[in-house]
Amino acid sequence: MATIFSETLYTGYGQHVDVKGDMLVDKRSEYQHIQIFNTRALGRVMALDGVVQISDRDESAYSEMLTHLPMIEHGGVARVMIVGGGDGAIAEECLKHPNVEVDMCEIDGEVVAACRQHFAHVNNGAFDNPRFHLHIRDAFEFLKEDAAAGRYDLIIADRPDPIGPAEVLFATEFYELLKRALSDRGIAVFQNGCPFFQPEELSETLTQLRGVFPHAGTYLTVTPTYIGGFMALTWASRGTALGSLPAADVARRVEAAGLATDYYNAAIHTAAFALPEWIRRLAS
Repeated sequence: MATIFSETLYTGYGQHVDVKGDMLVDKRSEYQHIQIFNTRALGRVMALDGVVQISDRDESAYSEMLTHLPMIEHGGVARVMIVGGGDGAIAEECLKHPNVEVDMCEIDGEVVAACRQHFAHVNNGAFDNPRFHLHIRDAFEFLKEDAAAGRYDLIIADRPDPIGPAEVLFATEFYELLKRALSDRGIAVFQNGCPFFQPEELSETLTQLRGVFPHAGTYLTVTPTYIGGFMALTWASRGTALGSLPAADVARRVEAAGLATDYYNAAIHTAAFALPEWIRRLAS
């Protein structure tokens, strides 16, 4: 009989996944319970504190959209900061762009160690790339340093849902630190859950962002592991309005970049800003 992994996603709603074989990792770090296992339905999965963070079957719909869409639209990203991202999937996507330097602040070194081993097929050597710099520390403190001011063209906050220690990553002070760390045209992007089940998270975050940044908004992806249909990805910038680049220019830049992707392409880039009416109301 297969072991069952059960996850409570929202009040009154959850999912159950058959685990294939033994747990690859099942341990508690200083910060959280780390589990990595194979499944029949989702491929290889990592869960933190009982909540699925990544599956190798659909991570591209998440990591590629948080990375390539803002990088293509900006057109000149040289320095990227990743908040979290211990599985290395987002770092791997960033490094597909030549000459881009990446700083990653992940507070839990045990997540990184586990993912270097068990998600090597996803991070694809990113941790050993000379353009990648790993900082095992609190991103909040990293962002407060003088050296961070105005440094980054793109900041990707690969944050979990706003519960427990992650709540601070949804605070206005965090957004103010990100604004300070961005270059003049720099962009920050975030995941904001599935608005079908988490409507307030999207609305409240956009209200906060618009109180800090001159430009903010949302675009969409679909990551089947994160049950609920559309996943909202929010963005904010000091000087770039995402979604304003004409489709023809997007297509030219994507073709020139020559990216190897599983989800992202020029048509998806443009379509991601087309919001269903009920999401448009939440995001207005």
